[in-house]
Amino acid sequence: MAPVAETEYLGARRHLVQLLQEQGIRDLAVLHAIDEVPRHRFVPTGVRHRAYEDSSLPIGSGQTISQPSIHARYLELLHLTGEERVLEIGTGSGYQTALLARMVAQVFSVERIGALLDRARDVLCEIGVRNVSFLLGDGTLGWRQYGPYDAILVSAAAPTVPPAYVEQLAEGGRLLIPLGEREEQVLNVITRRGDALEQVEAGPVRFVPLLGKESWES
Repeated sequence: MAPVAETEYLGARRHLVQLLQEQGIRDLAVLHAIDEVPRHRFVPTGVRHRAYEDSSLPIGSGQTISQPSIHARYLELLHLTGEERVLEIGTGSGYQTALLARMVAQVFSVERIGALLDRARDVLCEIGVRNVSFLLGDGTLGWRQYGPYDAILVSAAAPTVPPAYVEQLAEGGRLLIPLGEREEQVLNVITRRGDALEQVEAGPVRFVPLLGKESWES
């Protein structure tokens, strides 16, 4: 039986899943992950009562946790099968990391802010996630050591695609990245087809800027 502190959020989590279904999310693996991962553990206690609203929330260090509907849309676009090795750029709160960990074989997550990475690692450990590796560093450089990756998710916006992501993307792999200006972007899905890249726009989004050597300067 789950602890009382956990069971009190079950109803809110189920309601969130229902809301996402009403919004058009159909991937059962995505919905199951959202139903299973305790989002309230990834937000500060002061906003924990809002954890299952479909809204972004502050997590400290000038960063936010995205709306659950954004996470669901992101993950659904990847068409994950469960066997993938995934590179996540921007660990942030660790919530998306936890969702991915439920859906793929291995997650490699890069974060530039040490305080966020430490907290995300602690929460993921507490809830029993074991298939995630972490790196503190410049996310615009990817993580060459463990590439190529079947999917790369970028949780911040860049003016152009950093070269490292293309180099570290496996054949048939998908890259999700918001591209555009600092205030407004378009979510792009880029698939490697041999030496060619197939690029499709998936709609307008707004993310924090991707900071680093191959993107915006801090």
